[in-house]
Amino acid sequence: MEAGHWVISIGKCAINADTVITMWVAMSVLLIFSFIVTRKLEFVPTKIQALCESIMSFFWNLTDNMIGKEGRKHIPLVASLFLFIITANLMGQIPMRIIHLKSGELASPTNDINVTAALAIIVLIYYVTVGIFKKGIHFFYHGLSFPGIIMFLLDLLDMITRPFSLALRLFCNIFVGEVLVGVLLGICAYFVPVPMMLFEVFVAFVQALVFMMLTIAYISMAVTEEEV
Repeated sequence: MEAGHWVISIGKCAINADTVITMWVAMSVLLIFSFIVTRKLEFVPTKIQALCESIMSFFWNLTDNMIGKEGRKHIPLVASLFLFIITANLMGQIPMRIIHLKSGELASPTNDINVTAALAIIVLIYYVTVGIFKKGIHFFYHGLSFPGIIMFLLDLLDMITRPFSLALRLFCNIFVGEVLVGVLLGICAYFVPVPMMLFEVFVAFVQALVFMMLTIAYISMAVTEEEV
């Protein structure tokens, strides 16, 4: 496991307990926030309701433009991924290092390759499933000709590399950013790390947006009928 994690061994398995804890904290924050916002919706929206409606409008417009009329039914996955990832990314910028553990430190969930890999596998299973439901066997099958077999092998390779690239991109950006902030805090805890921390907040938003946009692009390619 990566250095700095609070690792717990269960038999022959090792678990990053710190990212498990912060992952559940991130999910709890989103669930509680969702409950508070949707508990009492008003015809004339409050400020927080108006903010949430603006966020949902952003998802609606994005899926409408990239997928089409059927894009909105994929919003539950797309929005959940974006909101979880941005919350998880930003958790690494909160000074959780003031909470001292016997071993390691609390890190953002996306600082763990296991978490980012799980998110990428969810995306893979989702877009393959909707692609099969939309196109049937033709999602994989391109005919028994030589070009058809080559296309099948290329699609198979593409399906393997997509989740790997999604997981690695998100993990590396968050992990490296937290390491740099940690090094700067070790050199000088006052003022010096602030520019890097602000930059990492920007990176947190960008990486969440990139992950979401690629997810929408994969779903779009899976459900869009090819023109003959």
